[in-house]
Amino acid sequence: MYRQFSSPVGPSGSSDVQSTIRGLTQDFSMNFNTGNYDQVAVLFASDGLFMAPHYESTVGSKAIERKLREFGESGYQNLRLETMRVDSSGDMAMEVGRYSVSIVNDHGAASDDRGKYLKVWRRLGAWRIVADCWSSNIPASALRSEEKTLLSPEKVTLISSEVPKSA
Repeated sequence: MYRQFSSPVGPSGSSDVQSTIRGLTQDFSMNFNTGNYDQVAVLFASDGLFMAPHYESTVGSKAIERKLREFGESGYQNLRLETMRVDSSGDMAMEVGRYSVSIVNDHGAASDDRGKYLKVWRRLGAWRIVADCWSSNIPASALRSEEKTLLSPEKVTLISSEVPKSA
């Protein structure tokens, strides 16, 4: 059925959905930073998809919990997530944001990364992440340089304190 553009369909993302998603995103970063990876994984649907750069996709909340723990134990810390936009329709929502994170290597040297992320949420009783992916704003040439001097090959992504914490 064709609906005219000017028809009253309401905003693309209601303020209560936006507020809920923003709050859950802050729960994500707080729980990651405190090592509560199980609490982060609970935010994902049972068949959720976690797509980290330089890694194969991870599917399922248990596997995602293991991957998050791997990131945390390999030096990722001080994760900050800032929601820039939330659009929703029915039981689906899309969140666009930016992130920063510090990565400490085995020698204690820290690197910072910053970038953007995209999450797809679905209301399955509660809002759950069905897909999460991000990418760095650091140029690939800088990543190669950092990798050679600071990071092992599995710790390529870097993040900075340039992204402010959201409220």
